[in-house]
Amino acid sequence: MDPGDELVDVVDEEDRVTGVVTRREMRARRLRHRCTYVLVIDGRGRLYVHRRTEGKDVFPGMYDATVGGVVLHGESYDEGARRELEEELGVRAEPRFLWKLRYDGEDGPAWGAVYEATWEGPVRPQASEIAWGAFLPLEEVRRMARELPFCPDGLLVLERWLAERARTAGPEGARAEGPGEGRARPSRRPS
Repeated sequence: MDPGDELVDVVDEEDRVTGVVTRREMRARRLRHRCTYVLVIDGRGRLYVHRRTEGKDVFPGMYDATVGGVVLHGESYDEGARRELEEELGVRAEPRFLWKLRYDGEDGPAWGAVYEATWEGPVRPQASEIAWGAFLPLEEVRRMARELPFCPDGLLVLERWLAERARTAGPEGARAEGPGEGRARPSRRPS
């Protein structure tokens, strides 16, 4: 099936379902929808970072510190996070919910659920989604986020995740505990 033909739920300001449209229509009309963001770390505390393929319908060729995507019609956030992990990385893991994020970017508004997953096994990136990817030390991820074009929504997630890790366990941090809610409006990054 063409991804543009997939059905997605349209949601309101309070994350209540108000309709169902194709992904193509959701993108074209910039309708608020649901999505997932999964931060994948390994046992050494390194974060999986990747560059999106040029064929992606949003943020082609940009870097991202999360895997995930649009939640399909009738799918829960948890189901969407598990599906995206398996589709994009070949990873079968149980992601841990961290917080919800209301994203109001120029590329289209969304309600997102942010998760963290730990993975020690092999990663098999989906060639149609991921051009390059690797587990990297957090200092390298911070440097890349300053110097390279990152997806704005994923960058918001990364910045909050790093801040919460630092707040809970010092500079290198440990996992932030407990869900919270966040609202963010990204600023435009210089080209």
